[in-house]
Amino acid sequence: MSAGTVARPEVAPPEPWAFPVPDESVTENGIRLLSYAVPGQYVVSLRLVVPLSLTDEPADREGVAAMTARLLDEGTARHSSEEFAELMERTGMALGASVTDGGLSVDVDVPQRLLPQALDLLRQALSEPAFPESEVRRILRSRLAEIEQERASAPHRAARELSATLWAPTERASRPAAGRPETISAMGRDDVVDFHRRHVGPSGATLVVAGDLDGVDVVSLVEETLGQWVNPDHVGATPPRAPRPAGGGRRVVLVNRPGSVQSELTVAAPGPDRSVATGWAPYPVLSFVVGGSPSARVDAVLREDKGYTYGLRSAFRPRARGGSFVTAGSVRADSTIDALRLLVEILDRARDGFSESEIRGGVDYVVQTAPGRYATADAVADEASALALEGLPLDFQTTTLAAMRELDEERLRTAYAEVATGEWVVVVVGDAASLREGIEGLGLGPVTVVPN
Repeated sequence: MSAGTVARPEVAPPEPWAFPVPDESVTENGIRLLSYAVPGQYVVSLRLVVPLSLTDEPADREGVAAMTARLLDEGTARHSSEEFAELMERTGMALGASVTDGGLSVDVDVPQRLLPQALDLLRQALSEPAFPESEVRRILRSRLAEIEQERASAPHRAARELSATLWAPTERASRPAAGRPETISAMGRDDVVDFHRRHVGPSGATLVVAGDLDGVDVVSLVEETLGQWVNPDHVGATPPRAPRPAGGGRRVVLVNRPGSVQSELTVAAPGPDRSVATGWAPYPVLSFVVGGSPSARVDAVLREDKGYTYGLRSAFRPRARGGSFVTAGSVRADSTIDALRLLVEILDRARDGFSESEIRGGVDYVVQTAPGRYATADAVADEASALALEGLPLDFQTTTLAAMRELDEERLRTAYAEVATGEWVVVVVGDAASLREGIEGLGLGPVTVVPN
């Protein structure tokens, strides 16, 4: 070795990684408090989740849960909508709320030094929202306009038709979470007030606090703010259950969009949730191998070889209970028939198994990118709150990643075959006049044409 030459250092394999472990306590009013210390993250992320079931909405007011969430920051008993917005701005606080099939989630990000003020504003938003008549009307009008915008978006239109086709019509999962035109049009302030009074309260709620908490007495701050939240009328949510599939074997729904230069393809089947008895470990790896990256099977053929698409993606999408396996994306209109044929062939052939290199590539990607995915306070808070809503243990990510390292070809093939039975639900958004005959010739089941 010549003078001045530095020997190449040995590159050691990455150390095992574990999802952070929180400090856990329960407030006097029953809120489960999870505090995650993430050093250096001086914008603290708060996630407050309340178990809530969309099946508890009145049938003729579906969407009221989502509208309630959207109205939480539109004024309180002591502050008008404008005043509340100004207080949040002064606090440097960003607040958002949404509803899923598992519950209500309220997200707050705030500088560490202003955490006490943010917690009190969060308490006000949850415990004493004003729901001003003018703001309720505005939010409802906005939702009606949003529905029209979704109709103009091929991916949104495909997603709506997929839900309606995949799940039995009696299931709440078959209809939009944020409501339909007829249910939103029938809704008023009293519906929002009543839903909030009955279904939003501290009982069963979880608060996640993640960030640099050095010198912060999180327990005391929460007790002094959200710990004072009471709602004697709060009733527990109906326990979640997996939606019942519509059944009926393979079938195609063709959403007619005359003159479309692209077609939106969706191929799906019911799938598991993350509490599946056999373990969640295979499913993120399968998503990656089948269609979760530009090098996966789907894109290798339809994008790289054929040039039909900029990309289609496959993913297992868990709900609080139950879930789906969905492959979706857009293709050139003139390639729709061949692209759909090839896509279904790729998905069906995957039941034959996976190569060792595919398995190791998928496992390495999911396992080795985990530290980066959960490097920030907001990512930790998002995952921890999701675990709380789904009733999963706090070490779920750690144990799941460990189980991934032990996956073999048989386990992956079995897990895939249990979901990908070949009874695909296919949704195509495109020009029905030019596509119907060709799709029927693929033998994917009966083809139903619906208007856009």
